[in-house]
Amino acid sequence: MKKNDRIHAFVQQLGANPALELDPRYQGFFQCFNEQQYYEAHDVLENLWLERKDEHHLFFKGLIQLAGAFVHLQKQFTHPTHPKHGRRMRPAVRLFQLAAKNLAAFAPRHLHLDVAAVLRMCERQAAEIVAGDYEKNPWKPDDAPNLHLLSN
Repeated sequence: MKKNDRIHAFVQQLGANPALELDPRYQGFFQCFNEQQYYEAHDVLENLWLERKDEHHLFFKGLIQLAGAFVHLQKQFTHPTHPKHGRRMRPAVRLFQLAAKNLAAFAPRHLHLDVAAVLRMCERQAAEIVAGDYEKNPWKPDDAPNLHLLSN
């Protein structure tokens, strides 16, 4: 089975809300993100991003980068002494910065998302890592951030 087919099958299992009139892959991104499945969130939205070159292209790219930043934090948290995973704090900061850059034009709100709140999250996460001299990981599974789509 091809990756595209696997992603479409995975997204169907997630069960999107048709009332929102949003692509199920976009909705699936949020469900995966909130379940701390950051790599899967990245893959699901990347599938949509690669397919569409429209006015939402940079918005989706920013969200993909956001998920990527959390992949780094999660891996570093899980394996802090691993030779590769232990050094993921700087790449996480870079992805938070890139995500903010790509999302900024869509603030305060876009496609049912409070983009301004996401920008604050990116800034806060990156600042905590930098303030801890790239040694302190602000991500914890019990206190991981969630993203929610607004109904209107």
